[in-house]
Amino acid sequence: MTERTTGGFTTRQVHVGTDAATATPRALPIHLTAGFTFDSFDAAAAHFGAGDGYGYTRTGNPTVDAVERKLASLEGGAEAVLLASGQAALAVALLGLVSAGSHIVSSTHIYEGTRGLLVDNLARLGIETTFVDDIHDPDAWRRAIRPETRVLLGESIANARNDVLDIAAVAAIGDAAGIPLIVDNTFATPYLLRPLEHGAAIVVHSASKFLAGQGAVLGGVIVDDGRFDASRSGHLFPHLVGSGAGTPSVWERYGGRARIAHLRESVAPRYGPTPSPLTAFLIGQGIETLSLRVQRQSENALAVAGWLADRPEVASVDYAGLASHPTHDLARTSLRGGYGSVFTVTLRGGLPAARAFVEAVSVITHMTHLGDVRSLVLHPATTSHARRSPAEHATLGIHPGTLRLSIGIEDLDDLLADLDQALAAAASAVRDDAAVLA
Repeated sequence: MTERTTGGFTTRQVHVGTDAATATPRALPIHLTAGFTFDSFDAAAAHFGAGDGYGYTRTGNPTVDAVERKLASLEGGAEAVLLASGQAALAVALLGLVSAGSHIVSSTHIYEGTRGLLVDNLARLGIETTFVDDIHDPDAWRRAIRPETRVLLGESIANARNDVLDIAAVAAIGDAAGIPLIVDNTFATPYLLRPLEHGAAIVVHSASKFLAGQGAVLGGVIVDDGRFDASRSGHLFPHLVGSGAGTPSVWERYGGRARIAHLRESVAPRYGPTPSPLTAFLIGQGIETLSLRVQRQSENALAVAGWLADRPEVASVDYAGLASHPTHDLARTSLRGGYGSVFTVTLRGGLPAARAFVEAVSVITHMTHLGDVRSLVLHPATTSHARRSPAEHATLGIHPGTLRLSIGIEDLDDLLADLDQALAAAASAVRDDAAVLA
């Protein structure tokens, strides 16, 4: 290739070497660019008119697009939108459906960041939320619905009590009223459970967790079933079916994909939680080993949970994979390939025991994350759920001695040895505490 030798120094330093040779890489190419050049005047007009091609990474990027297609396929959805974090994914999904005066019905058993979004940020926009404590009672969901309800929201495997949501039952209640069910499927992953196959309309993930797997990047994704029906739900979502100034509506242009098209065109790019193409690449690389990791993590978690349940230092283990869990039967019929790897264990001895345990672990890492290849531990009552009242803690299954474990892919013997010495440290701390009080 003959490089440009004419022009000034500054001109050449900007232009020479920007026309990389066309090649077909084995790995997904990283299109790390803010924008894309147009081949012609008409190509630019076609992009801004019909959305053809790529113009700016905030509205579309080939690397991001490839990962979106992979995620939509794995969840069994029509289309996906990748975003900068799991929190962004949920926020964008909700903002595409609700407006001032709308109402949301949500499970009580959800991630604390989600709860904060609902009770603080959206509430200040005039959007109310009713929380359902007994998520296994279909009538509780049905009673909570109002004429202004626009979304039902739950988690496939709940944080922190590990309850498995009866997606089909809740989705049917929403479907009867034309209301979509959004399911946060972060804990289960599409390898274990695909909510859209059970009737959910939209799935969201924190891709930072199991999908990426390595704990290095943040990301989120929304996957839509592509079955929006204007005849049944159009009156609830006039922004999807209404036309303005002679332009066709989102429904007229995209049909059943109207919801996800609206998120892609009008919500995500305007609020701006754009993922980096490099982040998309790393998430895509992580997904390539998702089934292998989740299977190993689930096998380890089941063994660890069963081992902990037999220990005298342990008061209870909340893991859907154990027959003792209230939703075990539902988990057994809903999940395929394992029961997940995130659960809570409550130690006898309360806070002193939990503190000693956390400070004693060495193979298990103490950090606020989950779904990593590494095993992790966190004390919810003093961290993620610190702002909740004692009564709310009890409802959520969180006690002073409760710890959340996210089991990784380490050798099981090493995990059990680490847990054994950490439990010994916890028991010793309880004895010392009792001696001081005596």
